[in-house]
Order: sequence, then C-alpha cells, then structure tokens
Amino acid sequence: MGKSEQLANYWLQKVDGKKDENWLVNRISTHEKDGAKVAQIRGEGTILSEEHDGEEDIITYRLCATFLVHKQHATYHEEEVHTHIARMRDGQIIHDERVEDGVQPHIQGLVVFESNDEDFDRQFSYDRRAAVQYAERWWNDYNPAYKKFEVDCTNYVSQCLRAGGAPMRGEPNRNSGWWFNGENWSYSFTVANALRWYLSGSTQGLRGKEVADARLLSPGDVICYDFEGDGNYNHNTIVVARNAQGEPLVNAHTANSRMRHWAYVDSPAYTENVVYKFFQIGL
Repeated sequence: MGKSEQLANYWLQKVDGKKDENWLVNRISTHEKDGAKVAQIRGEGTILSEEHDGEEDIITYRLCATFLVHKQHATYHEEEVHTHIARMRDGQIIHDERVEDGVQPHIQGLVVFESNDEDFDRQFSYDRRAAVQYAERWWNDYNPAYKKFEVDCTNYVSQCLRAGGAPMRGEPNRNSGWWFNGENWSYSFTVANALRWYLSGSTQGLRGKEVADARLLSPGDVICYDFEGDGNYNHNTIVVARNAQGEPLVNAHTANSRMRHWAYVDSPAYTENVVYKFFQIGL
C-alpha cells in the first residue's frame, strides 16, 4: 500500500469513527450544533514532500476536504484546505499534525488615511457577481498576476473586490488609498487590519458600510475578524452565498476555505473575545 492510500485510510478511520479531535470532526460537530447535517465528506490529499528520519518517514501533505451539508431545505458544498505533517513507521501513521495557518502580523503605527483627490470618482458600480466568480475561481489557487503571501487572506479579498470593479487609488504611497501594482502595493490591499480601517473610513471609490448583523450581508460583502478582541484585525473573508437561515457563507485564503460558515467558531484562532466587523461594499 502506497503512502497516499495509507493517508486516505487514516483519515477515513478518523472521520467514520469520529476518533480523536481534529478539524474534520470539529467541523461536523459545528454543523450539528447549528442544526445541519454533514451527509458526506470527500477528501483529496496531495503529497508535497517526503523526508526520512531514521526509521520514520516524514510526509508533508495538503488535505482538501469537501463537506456535503444539508440544512432545512438547502444543500451546499463547503470546502477547506490545510497542510499536515505525518510521521510514518513500518507503514503506520504514528503521528499527524496540522500545520498552523499563518497569522496576520500586527504592524505598529500603521496609518491609513484618505486622499483629497477631488477628481477621483466618488461612486463605482460594484459587480457582486464578478467578485464572487473570482472568489470561486481562486479560492484554492493563486492568480499569477498577483504576488502570493504566506498570510494571503486580505490579498485574496482585495483581488475579489478589484474583480468586482473596485477602483484603485493612492499609488505610490503605501499608507494611502487601496492599490496594487506589480511589486508594490498599499497596506490596505494586503494587511487585514489596514483593510478593515480603510473600508470604514473611505468616502471615495472602494468603501464599506458597516452593519450590525451578518445576515444583512450579501454575496460580495466583506467580514473582518479580530480573533483576540485586542483591536487588531487579523483575518478577512468575502461572502459568496447565504444558507437557509440567511447567514453568510464565506471564502478565504491562508487556510483556504470555500462556503464556510462566517463565524469561524471551530477555527484554532477563535476566542470568546472575537470581534467581527460586517461591511456592505459599494453602498
């Protein structure tokens, strides 16, 4: 039996028997608590590298899981990707751990401010469908037209917004506006905390209207996450759909996810102090 088959059997036993705590079992539990049923899980693994340490093989691999979710009269697929490292001895997996997803750094002293460019168009027509189509196309891949970051959540959301027609401005000042140009970009294009404050403060071009309830969001809108509740926002997602209860389902990068419930309650980064910001785009 090859290593790919051994990994497949390992995860099949984990999920079927709900053995031990892992992110797949936690996701099933989260849906069950929300009144939904995960009818099926399909996993695809890609081996990234193999190393040898004495009698052990060290396998780094990427696991993509697709969950078939039923809730009331709605059915949809939720997808998520994580990197794992497994240690194998004598054909058996003796240890497996998920590699922690990157954390958006806190840039001290970051200032995002408005340009006084009177000629800049204050209105833009936001094509939500185009933004969502882009989010679906690139949720588990990287557009070569843009730089790829280890912590890529905000870069990905910004690309989706740009695909929806959001105009860029502020170049070349990295503290100003929202823009990307090859090997240079604004902090607001790639840093979670900077985009959050840009959306709430912008009055020209790309701007967000903050609302109090996630259920007021539509596909193409943005959610910002301060997991620790310390005022530093460290994750962003884009809404791509809504479930039967009208709650957003989101796509994201870093821990590449598709059609994930917006609240992230089963994320390792989640804490009881989490603060969310909900932004309607282009209003």
